Amino acid sequence: MPAFLHRLGRLAFRRRRRMLALWLALVAAAVVCMTAFGGTGMLDNTFSIPGSESQRALDRMKTDFPTFSGTSAQIVFTAADGQKVTDPADSARIRAALDAAGSSPQVAKVVSPFDAHTISADGTTAVAQVRYEVPQSALEPNALDALKSAAAGANQQGMRVDVGGSAFGNAPSESHSSDIIGIGVALVILTLTFGSLLTAGIPVVTALFGVATAIFGALSLTGTVSISSTAQSLALMIGLAVGIDYALFIVSRHRFHLAHGMEPEESAALAVGTAGSAVVFAGLTVVIAMTGLTVVGIPYLTAMGLAAAGAVLIAVLVATTLLPAILGFAGTRLTPRPGSRAMRRERAVGGVGENAIGANVVSGSGENVVSGTADNVVSRTGERVLSHTGEHVVGSAANAAERWLRLVTRRPLLTLVAVVASLGALAWPAHDMRLALPDNGTAPSSSSQRIAFDRVGEKLGPGFNGPLLVLADTGHSSDPTTAAQRVAAAIGALPDVVTVGKPVANPATHTALIQVIPDSAPSDPATKNLVNTIRDDRAAILRDTGATVQVTGSTAVSVDVAAKLNSALIPFAAVVIGLSLLLLLLVFRSLVVPLKAAAGFLLSIAATLGAAVGVFQLGHLGNLIGVDTTGPVSSFLPIILLAVLFGLAMDYEVFLVSRTRESYLRTGNPLGAVHSGARHSGRVVTAAALIMTSVFAAFLTSDSTMLKQIAFALAAGVLLDAFVIRMTFVPAVLALTRHAAWWLPKWLERHLPDLDIEGARLDHAYAAALPESAAVPRTGADDAEGARASATPSTAD
Repeated sequence: MPAFLHRLGRLAFRRRRRMLALWLALVAAAVVCMTAFGGTGMLDNTFSIPGSESQRALDRMKTDFPTFSGTSAQIVFTAADGQKVTDPADSARIRAALDAAGSSPQVAKVVSPFDAHTISADGTTAVAQVRYEVPQSALEPNALDALKSAAAGANQQGMRVDVGGSAFGNAPSESHSSDIIGIGVALVILTLTFGSLLTAGIPVVTALFGVATAIFGALSLTGTVSISSTAQSLALMIGLAVGIDYALFIVSRHRFHLAHGMEPEESAALAVGTAGSAVVFAGLTVVIAMTGLTVVGIPYLTAMGLAAAGAVLIAVLVATTLLPAILGFAGTRLTPRPGSRAMRRERAVGGVGENAIGANVVSGSGENVVSGTADNVVSRTGERVLSHTGEHVVGSAANAAERWLRLVTRRPLLTLVAVVASLGALAWPAHDMRLALPDNGTAPSSSSQRIAFDRVGEKLGPGFNGPLLVLADTGHSSDPTTAAQRVAAAIGALPDVVTVGKPVANPATHTALIQVIPDSAPSDPATKNLVNTIRDDRAAILRDTGATVQVTGSTAVSVDVAAKLNSALIPFAAVVIGLSLLLLLLVFRSLVVPLKAAAGFLLSIAATLGAAVGVFQLGHLGNLIGVDTTGPVSSFLPIILLAVLFGLAMDYEVFLVSRTRESYLRTGNPLGAVHSGARHSGRVVTAAALIMTSVFAAFLTSDSTMLKQIAFALAAGVLLDAFVIRMTFVPAVLALTRHAAWWLPKWLERHLPDLDIEGARLDHAYAAALPESAAVPRTGADDAEGARASATPSTAD
């Protein structure tokens, strides 16, 4: 693969105008297809599980009870102080508003609170129900706004009207300016990393190409497949983050080569062949993990996984084709200026500087500053630079990442204990994690649906916000009407049931629909227990009444989704961890490295889930990110976090540990290899992690509770995995295990293919093909990646 990518990078560099035109044409084609076949107005935010009990009942209700089969809304009327909704003037206003609501687009039926007896005990609040025959995703763009306008006619003489209900729940996710904020922060970090605004802008530009292609392409499919607004936002979030990071890795390598005198064409080709190989590997792991979400069998989750996987795949293609073309347009302008801080940093990382080993290092005046061997390198004044253990005593060439790793590897066992203890404490709240789909109880406090939800829960009881629907098949009963009434009576006798509505019968199909009001909120565990209790009692109900029952409704769908995801979580986690062990075994040809990586991955996942529970379920520091009420964690969060963080963790693992392994194979010094890996990759990985964290954190401004939780978990997960696990836990384990970290049984080594993810063979072949005079001085501290100046001229397009 490195050789192929090397040729691809060279081709893209030489044919840069054609490559740019090709990507511009792809973006334009995606925009045209979106305009012709889809768009944001066709996003589907409906939760469903094909084959589940709740979904089967909903499908049958479409023919037996069409007015109950779609979504519904609530109109909450609150009388002025000292008045009641039953007062003649107030009741007249309510009836007039309901008549107007009945004429709103797509409304199938309006149930008056005076007929349904949904009036609070103190008479101050009345709740009307508006039923649609279509799901929330099939509502016309102006349907809910028209309903609000119709109900607003009752806003007179102090009466308040709020509109909510499931029709307003799971509304399209609005990221507002999140993507702009993320791009701005990324640009600042890149500028600080490279010291050049031009160099910093290249990863941003290429990432925007990839995101535009992915998002417009996904939206063009909304006319034929169901894609949610959350899937669109997730694809945007991940596509932007990995697009910038992948370009960062390649541009960083390219700039390193340029700083050591290599021609731009050779530099770009080598950067794509080496760093690009790791990008392809890391990207494919994310794609595999995200596409693995399709096996869960939930269309909503499938769309999220495929949309994110598509965005990552396009980001990889952009990084290996469009990026080298743009590097061709930049030419030598990306080379750090002589004498600049960026040039000194690149030269120091390459092993040319105060701490070079095995080569004479010349000062600006031409005087040898350091000379000697790897075992005993001293300065001209006699100051030791590198001991035989491979540790620098003079740290002028050590960057911040290397200095940090020297600190954490000084007492590796103590570091491991501190990491495990701190992450364990952070993970502790996860043991009490409650999972459910978000409802209007977690909507923004100023929204109409949140106000309506809170008002209904306060005045009529929390169960009125999530009634259950029981579909009874009375076809085998001798008296269907009596059977339906007996089913209602049996359910009404169950604990946690406030009231049971009168059965609505369909004599033609011998079915009856019964509305059940729980005593607890939709996301409360007691409501879930009630759903399961009714289902568990179906045998007794059949025996006593001759009727079969199915529980459905939005609350039952939420229960079924959570159960489906819970059952899939452990197998999916086992597959992800097993895949990580296999991939890292192939890449690093070691037993300790994969086991260490898997253990670190589990620690970061547990700590991230614990942090999410602490913020969203327990309310700790939630006000800092706009969380004004507590509630359960989204049922989708754990499995999405597993999939995304797995790929990103493998990304950082490869870029950091591959340099460490290469240094160890060359020097045989395990501790020095750890420090060398940090010196060469630490700064870039740190910048990449900060960029990804910033992009994810920018989406915390979203009004969608689900998207806010996903953004928080991914930002926290990347931060913990990159800095606590990869930059602290991993080097401590490598320092503690020393030579054993790189041991692999001979029989296993013979049977494993050498993937050469970092393109080491290509790098070595490149060095061997160059004349000695053209090569950058190679030193014992070098990681075999020092750039070589090429005699091959750049080819103009």
